[in-house]
Amino acid sequence: MEEEKIAQGTYDFRVMREKSYRYVDKTALLYPLVTRDGDGFFFISRPRRFGKSLMLSTLECLFRGERELFKGLAIDTMDYDWKSYPILHFNFAGLKIETLETFKIDFRSYVKETLTKAGCAWNDADFPSANFSRAIKTLAEASEQKSVVILIDEYDAPVGHALNDIKKAEAIRQELSDFYIQIKNNVGAIRFMMMTGVTRFTQLSVFSALNNLTDLTMDSRYATLLGYTDEELEANFPKTMHRHAEVMGLSYEDYREKLRWWYNGYRFARWNTTKVYNPYAIGQTLGACEPAFFGTWISTGQTSTVINYFTNNQLIEKDYENVEDVLEEDLDVCGLENIRPIAMLYQGGYLTIKDFQDGVFTLGIPDEEVRRAFNAQLVKKFAQKEDNHYLSMVCRALKQADFDTFFGNLSDLYAHLIYGSKEERVQEFSFQRILYVLLTASGFFRVTAEDRQVKGRADLVAETPERVFVFELKVDGTPQEALAQIKEKGYAEPYRHSGKEVHLIGLSFDGATRRLTGTAAEPLA
Repeated sequence: MEEEKIAQGTYDFRVMREKSYRYVDKTALLYPLVTRDGDGFFFISRPRRFGKSLMLSTLECLFRGERELFKGLAIDTMDYDWKSYPILHFNFAGLKIETLETFKIDFRSYVKETLTKAGCAWNDADFPSANFSRAIKTLAEASEQKSVVILIDEYDAPVGHALNDIKKAEAIRQELSDFYIQIKNNVGAIRFMMMTGVTRFTQLSVFSALNNLTDLTMDSRYATLLGYTDEELEANFPKTMHRHAEVMGLSYEDYREKLRWWYNGYRFARWNTTKVYNPYAIGQTLGACEPAFFGTWISTGQTSTVINYFTNNQLIEKDYENVEDVLEEDLDVCGLENIRPIAMLYQGGYLTIKDFQDGVFTLGIPDEEVRRAFNAQLVKKFAQKEDNHYLSMVCRALKQADFDTFFGNLSDLYAHLIYGSKEERVQEFSFQRILYVLLTASGFFRVTAEDRQVKGRADLVAETPERVFVFELKVDGTPQEALAQIKEKGYAEPYRHSGKEVHLIGLSFDGATRRLTGTAAEPLA
């Protein structure tokens, strides 16, 4: 049977429907939003490449009454009126922000182009905000429905792109606030408004001015509005997934498990625990149908930009697989001058909700794609390197059980690491974190830190299809003491019958000089 036609370069609803690309139907979730009477003002934030633009293009076709595009979709069977409205659709992702003046010129030009295209007159003597306000009134008065629909994509992009210069970012924020306040000033003329972005900048006027703005970001009912669930993948891409499993030489069950490990793990609500796949990653992966999984979504953005918000102390001290005791206010961006790194990581898609109990969140890295790319950036930051060539060299030696080469390169790496300055002595956890990040970033290993055993926890276990490496680290001890602890506590016993080579590795560090001072390795007896 013919495989599904999967879009890889277009995420426009009209194009997808007219060209018969597979569209994962989200219209049943949109229905209660588009039928809200007099209360249709919405905001939702999601990481980039999560389907926000596709959702807005779907809404545009819906509010233009183009029912023929929705044949076979859920909303076509529902009690929707299919009335046509004038639409103002903005996407601020591509605006230039090199200087404040550059932004003002490009912003004015883009707003003018958008309003003119919608049939509105433009007055060069007025600010973009005044022209926007007048366009809302004019379009509403001239329409049969006496109201207009406003769609704003990537509302926060100009501010987010300018965060390396807080003064400029603040000035851009003010320009946008003057524009967005016109939504409040013309509420009576607006039938529906949807605003999307990556970051929730609470100081933008839209959040304080629109007291009827409904924030869907953590609403359990809309946790799966953007992204694909397991059930949606099975319903929409079964032929392609079976074909991809064959290409990879995997049983279908093993293939689906690996697909989840690589791309599924995002949770967007406090109480709705459903996880979703990144839709861009799925489109690229299934569309290419290569004999391996690889980084897709993560390659379209700059992880390094987020990493620059961290000090070296923060980088070493945090376990990003398990960030506990996070309050909801920690996830919002209030003042631009003091942005919490955790908020940037969460809203950027590098962390997601793992648990929510008693009013606090536990966050963690969502999937293997993000884990590898994020940790590769951490290693660069640790070692102050421009590339990760040495990372591959160190880890390849371990993968091949070439311990002389591995230990030599690892010693050089620790000698060049830049540590924080808060402590006179670096604790064992810091050395362990660096090793965990190094091995995970390489992509050669499946790594478990603090691997729970009957008699305790192994510091680190790294597995390949052929070998298992059980690590114990000692600060101001000896590698022999580390090996003795692995044996005494039986850290390697769960892997004895795995059919793989099992190696015990002891590392010792000098807490004052922060150097790797001793190494030892031996096979499991």
